[in-house]
Amino acid sequence: MNVTEAVTSRRSVRAFLDKPVDRAILERVLTTAQRAPSGGNTQPWNAQIITGEPMQALFQSVSDVLAQGKDAWSPEYDIYPKSLDGAYEERRRGVGEDLYTALDIARDNKAGRLMWFANNFRAFGAPVMMLVHTPKYMGPPQWSDIGMWLQTIMLLLREEGLDSCAQEAWAMYSKQIRAAVPIPDDHIFFCGMGIGYRDPDAPVNQFDVARAELGEAISWHGFN
Repeated sequence: MNVTEAVTSRRSVRAFLDKPVDRAILERVLTTAQRAPSGGNTQPWNAQIITGEPMQALFQSVSDVLAQGKDAWSPEYDIYPKSLDGAYEERRRGVGEDLYTALDIARDNKAGRLMWFANNFRAFGAPVMMLVHTPKYMGPPQWSDIGMWLQTIMLLLREEGLDSCAQEAWAMYSKQIRAAVPIPDDHIFFCGMGIGYRDPDAPVNQFDVARAELGEAISWHGFN
């Protein structure tokens, strides 16, 4: 698989096969991903990787409070800007509606949508989860570095025949995550990532995820 194939075949997978992931593969991916760029070579990323009983215990701890809704949330940062609007908000809402359409869950089916939303906190059936954190004093440049590291991991996973789903939604339950894994008090939790083998037959893994035309994001200067 070349880089272009890895990029174009990568997507946020939301249905995984019940198939374990070999630790040796993950170690190979993560060792190579250490080559990801970072400003000043700070390498500000840290992660806890869980599977089996520790992962199921985390899922249960969130399930125990899920019905409390926002009262149980303990986010350490805003996942989206409060002022998100225009094309950015349209894209966010659009992909959500496309997802629910693929699942045949109508807009007025609030219970069905809530049930699906709960799948976030089972990592969509992924057999492995990575929980990412960084020192609280790190700023936007270092968070950008973490994003480049995560993308590097996601592409290397594709080379291994694996898939992933990066999940900032886990930030809502940082209290439960901190009880499950040893994240230092002076670190901020960033996101989870489900890792496993894609279920190719699941409709949620098949719908087209729209991307903006190049002209919406890029301007050119000085070219003939």
